[in-house]
Amino acid sequence: MLALSLAALTALCVATRVPMADALVYRAEGTAVAHGTDLYGFTVTRWQLPATYPPFAALLFVPTAWLPVPVLKAVFAVGNALLLALLVRLSCRFARITPGPAALLAATAAGLWLEPVFQTLLFGQINLALACLVLGDLHRPPGSRGKGVAVGIAAGIKLTPALFLLYALLKGRRREAATGAAAFAGTVLLGALVLPRATVDFWTRRLFETDRVGKAWIVDNQSLQGLLARLLHTPAPGAVWAAVAVAVAAAGLWTARRADERWGVLVTALTALLVSPVSWSHHWVWCVPLLAVLVAEGRVRTAVAVAVVFTARTLWLVPHAGDLDLHLPWWQQPLASPYALLGLAVLGGRCPAIPWAPRRGASRGAGNCASNHSPPADEQRLSPHPP
Repeated sequence: MLALSLAALTALCVATRVPMADALVYRAEGTAVAHGTDLYGFTVTRWQLPATYPPFAALLFVPTAWLPVPVLKAVFAVGNALLLALLVRLSCRFARITPGPAALLAATAAGLWLEPVFQTLLFGQINLALACLVLGDLHRPPGSRGKGVAVGIAAGIKLTPALFLLYALLKGRRREAATGAAAFAGTVLLGALVLPRATVDFWTRRLFETDRVGKAWIVDNQSLQGLLARLLHTPAPGAVWAAVAVAVAAAGLWTARRADERWGVLVTALTALLVSPVSWSHHWVWCVPLLAVLVAEGRVRTAVAVAVVFTARTLWLVPHAGDLDLHLPWWQQPLASPYALLGLAVLGGRCPAIPWAPRRGASRGAGNCASNHSPPADEQRLSPHPP
C-alpha cells in the first residue's frame, strides 16, 4: 500500500510539475541570510510570495540555498513522507495504541491523501516537522529534563505553537512552560544576534502585516477569520472576528485545561488553528493525531467521518477564482470551511459547559476520555503512558 501510494504521489507530482512554492520561499530566505540581503524585502515565484517567518526560521533555511531546485524538491518530498511516518507513529503512542508495523505502514499510505498532508507535500511546507516537534515533546513524561524545549523551538519557527506553552501553564506544569518560554526566547535572541536588522523589522513591523501571508478570505484559509469573511461576504470581518476569536480562545483553553491530556493537547492545537488570523488548509495536519485518538477510543464511525472531511476536498469544489470566495451562497458555506467547522464542533463536543459534552466522571466504556481523566499536575505522573 505504501509503495503504491508513494508511486502514485510521485507520478502526480511529476505530471503536474509541482512548483513547491513554499520550499522556494524557504530557499530564498536561506539565500538572503547567506548573502546578507534584506530578508523581508523580496518576493519569489509567480505568486510573488514574501518571507513571513521569524528570522530564526530563516537561519534554519540556509542549507536549502545550497541545493539546486530539483534536488530541493526531492528532499522536501522524501523528507515530508518520512515525517508523516514519524507523525503517525507519534500519534499512535500519543493515543496509547500499539499497532504493528503493517498497520503503521498502511496508516502512512492512507495519510498521504489527507488533504492537509497532501498539500504540505505539494507546497513543500514544514507543518509535519512542527507537529512532530510539538507532539514528540508533549509525549515525554512530565518532569523530563528539557521538556518544553522542542515546543519553544517550534514556536520560534512559526509562532502558533506558543499556545502549547500557555496550555502547559494552565495544566500546572510551570517548569515545562518556563523551559519552553526560555527556548522560544533563545530563538529570538539567536535571530537578533545574527540578523539584528531583520529581527527589529519582524517584531516591530512584519509580525503585524497579516496581509503578507495572503488574502484571509480565500477558501485556502480555514481559520475563524476565513470562515467569517466568507460568511459575512467581507474581506475584513474586523471586530466581529476579533470578538469571536477571543471567545473561542478562552473557551478552547478552558476546555483543554479540564480535559484529559490527549484531548487537552488536541483542543489546544485546534484552538490555535481556529484563532490564528490565517490557517491554510495544509496547517491542519493535526488531523493525524485526532484520527489516532478517535480510533483508540473505539469511535470508528466518527473517525471515518473525520477522515472523509479531510479527504473530500470540498473547499476546492466551490467557486473560488478571483473573489468568488466572498460571494458564496449559504449552502456552499459549509463546503468552503470544513476544517474550521469541524474544529468548532470538536471544541463544542468537549466543552464541559455544553450539555452533550463529556462530563467529569462520566463513562461510556474503557475507551472514553472522561474515564481516563487525570488532574492537571501531580496525578499525571502516575500515568503508565504519559503523553
